[in-house]
Amino acid sequence: MPQGVNAQLMTAIAGKKPGVITHVGLKTYADPRIEGCKANQAARDSGKEVVELVNLGGKDYLRYLPRNINICFIRGTSADVVGNLTIDKEAIEFDQFEIAAATRNSGGIVIAQVERVVEHGTLKPHDCIIPGTLIDYVVVADPINHRQCIADNSYHPEWCGEARLPLSAVKPMKLDERKVCGRRAAFMLKKGDHMNLGIGMPEAVSAVTSEEGCSGDITLSVECGIFGGVPLGGLRICCDHNPDSIISHVNTFDIYDGGGINVAVLGSAEIDQFGNVNVSKFGGRMVGPGGFINITQSTKNVAFVGTFTAGGNQYEVGNGKLKILQEGRNIKFKKQVEQITFSGEYGVESGQNVLYITERAVFKLVKGGIKLIEIAPGVDLQKDILDRMEFKPLIAEDLKEMDPRIFTDAPMGLTV
Repeated sequence: MPQGVNAQLMTAIAGKKPGVITHVGLKTYADPRIEGCKANQAARDSGKEVVELVNLGGKDYLRYLPRNINICFIRGTSADVVGNLTIDKEAIEFDQFEIAAATRNSGGIVIAQVERVVEHGTLKPHDCIIPGTLIDYVVVADPINHRQCIADNSYHPEWCGEARLPLSAVKPMKLDERKVCGRRAAFMLKKGDHMNLGIGMPEAVSAVTSEEGCSGDITLSVECGIFGGVPLGGLRICCDHNPDSIISHVNTFDIYDGGGINVAVLGSAEIDQFGNVNVSKFGGRMVGPGGFINITQSTKNVAFVGTFTAGGNQYEVGNGKLKILQEGRNIKFKKQVEQITFSGEYGVESGQNVLYITERAVFKLVKGGIKLIEIAPGVDLQKDILDRMEFKPLIAEDLKEMDPRIFTDAPMGLTV
């Protein structure tokens, strides 16, 4: 299920509402006309529906159905002896309240893990995001089991606003294919833009804007509820150096679903001739979409970034050019993706500006498919691009070279 929908469903369950009705998921695998969020044969054979198609005012929507929750596990920083809970040392506010309310109102059990228990009346009311009446059990964890982030044993006060980290401490990225894609995506930005970054290669955009000194001209956000600062990568994706604001995860998706971000940069694992993108299922194994569907269907300007091929590819980047030393084993531009996580048809109908950015080529979503609009200096159109695709894309009559600054090991002088 799309991450934002799952979060919003917690609120609906808590309030005994008839589910979540939204455009999010139309014409993707979440749509019951395609897969209906059923990840495997057992789900398809179960006879249970997760989502249904509804028509309101002549328009199609998806209704995601509520369900009872028997038990939930949440975490915070402190709990008083009657269960009131704070999250002041947490890096994110990840729907602890919504999940607890949904579970309690389903007749289920709420278990909270905390760093410490304190006396009643010693916590500030504004800091207590969950009242004790919603919590059944409190567990005081050993420090090793209560790390701020699963990928890091250390406590980082700059992640939750207790301190500020000098941005000079953030080291510039080395010039490689990741930075190339991040630099090209950064050209989409305008002053005042609010942008979301996905996990993996999109994280390079944050590093590029920091290095170029234009981080203050835009607002970066991550779907877990962080606004401003410098989002981190890898398994620390939900953490952020020097955030300006940390809000509820579910409230963030309300902003996103309504078109509240101008630009989104996300990863791409498979792209097909129709402009569809797959990031959620490979070789029959479902890895899930995260917030990808919410973000890509609600944002005007979207860039999908990733290497042109995968599996053992090696490059030499410098002096304004790209040299392919070893080609990847796996083709990523397919005739048809294994699963539709982004619908090219929906993007065209919605009038979105969609780019597919790789280290050697840039494509644009148009009616009828994707069009090649830029190639990297030093790359051969036939040998390095067209021969490495399962289909022939449309090609722009004014096919351009990518900006050579992208391939030069020096600041680009980027302005937004």
